[in-house]
Amino acid sequence: MISNVLETVQKRYTAKHYDPSRKISPEDWAKVEEILRLAPSSVNYQPVEYFVASTEAARAKVAKAVLSINAERVLKASHVVVFTVPLAARESHLKAVLEKEDLDGRYANPELKNAQDQGRRHFVGLHQISPAEITEWFTRQAYLACGFVVMATAEAGIDSTIMEGFDFPALDRELGLREKGLASVLVVSFGYHADNDGNAIRPKSRLARDLVIHEL
Repeated sequence: MISNVLETVQKRYTAKHYDPSRKISPEDWAKVEEILRLAPSSVNYQPVEYFVASTEAARAKVAKAVLSINAERVLKASHVVVFTVPLAARESHLKAVLEKEDLDGRYANPELKNAQDQGRRHFVGLHQISPAEITEWFTRQAYLACGFVVMATAEAGIDSTIMEGFDFPALDRELGLREKGLASVLVVSFGYHADNDGNAIRPKSRLARDLVIHEL
């Protein structure tokens, strides 16, 4: 019911302090990864690749590029995910997505398959004005996935922190992303908040409805 979803939204907040002794179980984390895999993207292009830091050593590697304000939210979280996007649209990726759709039974005939392929290529082409534009479009897909997963994890009682306070070029170097044709665009921590997390008890604050919702 929508009321249950609204209740989750009302309760969800950004964790500021994590309890390092509490870890997300392997079974639950596997579900989080599946949620990321199933996240929506424009024309189903699925450009986002996720790098998961689930060990202390891996989180320390990510933390090398973090601004000091966010260091604890990386080092003490249970899991940290680096969201990355391609530096350019790739022909091999377009073909891989199309063939996976076909394998999953999305096309009743070759004509429908070809129409989807051409439609997707059209929309990708609209954003290939420059390398910066295509990267920006891919980044929007990363934020779609981010919103999708933080809502889902909140429903499961898992806390999260969305972070842009990073030296992303440094993070790319640390993880060797540019050699893979990728760039990091945001980082999200997951885990369970510590008892001293003041954000857990602060009232949620948002602008009034009339300032953000407008009837046409």
